[in-house]
Amino acid sequence: MNAAAQLPIRRATQADVPRIARLFTAAFARDPVFDWLARTGSKRYAALERFFAWILEHRTVPHGETWISGDSAAAAAWIPPYAAPGPSRLAEDLRLLPVMLRLTGVSRLPRGASMAAAMENAHPNVPYFYLAFIAVAPRMQGAGRGSNLLRQTLARADAAGAGAYLENSNPRNLGLYQRAGFAVTREIKARPDAPPVYAMWRNAEERATGTWTRDYGSKTMSQ
Repeated sequence: MNAAAQLPIRRATQADVPRIARLFTAAFARDPVFDWLARTGSKRYAALERFFAWILEHRTVPHGETWISGDSAAAAAWIPPYAAPGPSRLAEDLRLLPVMLRLTGVSRLPRGASMAAAMENAHPNVPYFYLAFIAVAPRMQGAGRGSNLLRQTLARADAAGAGAYLENSNPRNLGLYQRAGFAVTREIKARPDAPPVYAMWRNAEERATGTWTRDYGSKTMSQ
């Protein structure tokens, strides 16, 4: 069996944020959506890294479902259905605005706003695990690390009896997600000039226990 399929994963902490932000930046630097909305020029990579760091610090790591492989070459940032409610949408948008402005620049800020709104409107209306980002270091891609990480983290959604949802911004990755049980439910087009984003849904597998056993209030999930 491929050695990557056996790599252990661990729960990421705030101390891992810089490392994972750099990993995501390297992996998504030429992603079609980020190519469309992110600024060009010398500030692009620093802006991408700050964007990912903000998402990790404020939206994923605090909920305990951001994971990194043992060799630090792959990471997945999930938001679980039992995540505690955050600030109001307006307050959250205002907090994120400086980060988005740095990412897009003034001229592309409307692109970022259009993409965020279109993706938000496509989210399911039932509880689900949301895969915000998953990435493998470019030099390590093609060795099974992404599939291994996806399989192990999806097992947690199955144990909770919850579906999983993601937006795929790169058509090359459709096969990876389909092999993991996801199916395209719709194509999201933020604007006529925007690249397509594929909304993908996966039902929980039958082995679900229907309970969450990690300490997040009344329902928790085991580690």
